[in-house]
Amino acid sequence: MPQYNVMTTALTLTAILCTACSGSSDSNDTSGPVGSTSSSSSSSVAAPDECSNPEALVISSASDDGSHDGHGPANAIDGSFASESRWSSSGDGKTLLLDLGTEATLTEVKTAWLNANSRTAFFDVEASSDQDSWSTLVANGQSQGSEELGADSFEELQARYVRIIGRGNSENLWNSLLEVELHGCGGLDAPDVKPSGPPAMTELDPGKPPAENFDLSRWYISVPTDEDGDGRADSIKENDLNSGYQQPDFFFTGADGGMVFRVGPTGFKTSANTSYTRTELREMLRAGNTSIDTKGVNANNWVFGSAPATDRAAAGGVDGNMRATLAVNRVSTGGERYQIGRVIVGQIHANDDEPVRLYYRKLPGNSNGSVYFAHEINGSDDTWHEMIGSRSDGASNPADGIALDEVFSYEIDVQDNTLTVFIYREGKETVSKTIDMSASGYDEGGQYMYFKAGAYNQNNSAEDDDYTQVTFYALEHSHD
Repeated sequence: MPQYNVMTTALTLTAILCTACSGSSDSNDTSGPVGSTSSSSSSSVAAPDECSNPEALVISSASDDGSHDGHGPANAIDGSFASESRWSSSGDGKTLLLDLGTEATLTEVKTAWLNANSRTAFFDVEASSDQDSWSTLVANGQSQGSEELGADSFEELQARYVRIIGRGNSENLWNSLLEVELHGCGGLDAPDVKPSGPPAMTELDPGKPPAENFDLSRWYISVPTDEDGDGRADSIKENDLNSGYQQPDFFFTGADGGMVFRVGPTGFKTSANTSYTRTELREMLRAGNTSIDTKGVNANNWVFGSAPATDRAAAGGVDGNMRATLAVNRVSTGGERYQIGRVIVGQIHANDDEPVRLYYRKLPGNSNGSVYFAHEINGSDDTWHEMIGSRSDGASNPADGIALDEVFSYEIDVQDNTLTVFIYREGKETVSKTIDMSASGYDEGGQYMYFKAGAYNQNNSAEDDDYTQVTFYALEHSHD
């Protein structure tokens, strides 16, 4: 069995806040250059605490007026310098508002701007404790000739809110900010999330059905068949699954004892709102007690630790952790370009949306695959977070990617509104990303959660024989 070197180098991403998307794209704007002006008023910002050792501060949230072009405010604080991960809004005076969540001592702001090696971005930076009166931190600021972070320092002051006011650039009125950091002292503490490591590996018997090699007592499985004739994918509930269920085309024990999930591009789906087929486990905390409904805030599902007290008392668990060891054996190679090679191997599903969907993707010309995840805002859009390689349809081969049949592990952890995903590989450093879900809407009353694991094919345009296959070697889930 593989051994793992768990040396964590975690990148903490804070503040996922998505607003409505409108406007045109940066590349289509042809307006002329714009100058820089300032209209801030004087502020009663508090005198600072002494800050002898400034560091990057935790940003609780980012927002704007909703007139961005689809590249929303959360992109500016997600730790990614990819061009698609930017905040873009056109117009002199467009503002990105950053909330530290509490007052902190500010000493420096760092910004990185799109195409700064070929054009100059103009901006102002202001700070406030109450969003009524503002102090100017940076007047007539300019990007510094590259897409790397450039620093603007100022006298120490205390504030909770910082706004970056875009003044366009030397070519047009677009404000396209790749990334921003605020430096100083105090503020919120970064989430203290530690990796648990890969799940324990046990001896697997290739002669036994999956439920005799794995504890599936609190799961059911969906397969893309319709044996009961209801027009939807079959769901084999807990008791039947744990009585030795196998399906030779979709769910079975492999020659090495692993639990195999196989699914093609077509077949029956779990609901009318689902576009893709799956062979996937669904967490069922009721463990076969059919007197408990599958849906709702009840003993079958769990809630975030930030949920109302009444929901925490009614749920089957609070917060959650799922760990798995697996290998992706095959992905689709044909069909629509944006669908090729994608499979979801783990999820947290809520009432209607998904706090996390963990993807593996390998393109036909690449020897290695990428890993990334989507965080869906409750009732709104996805935010995307690359962990290994790129999710791009034209991504180059990720040198540090994961090959087909290569065994790796993932961990999905939720504590209150903090979501962390870890990727473990033998002999390599752990990769992790943490996001703050406090603005995502899942801590509202009535929101319930359940884990999913398996092969959720993200290609419905390939030929029928172009299947996806994933083999699991360990799977654990737990709750408070």
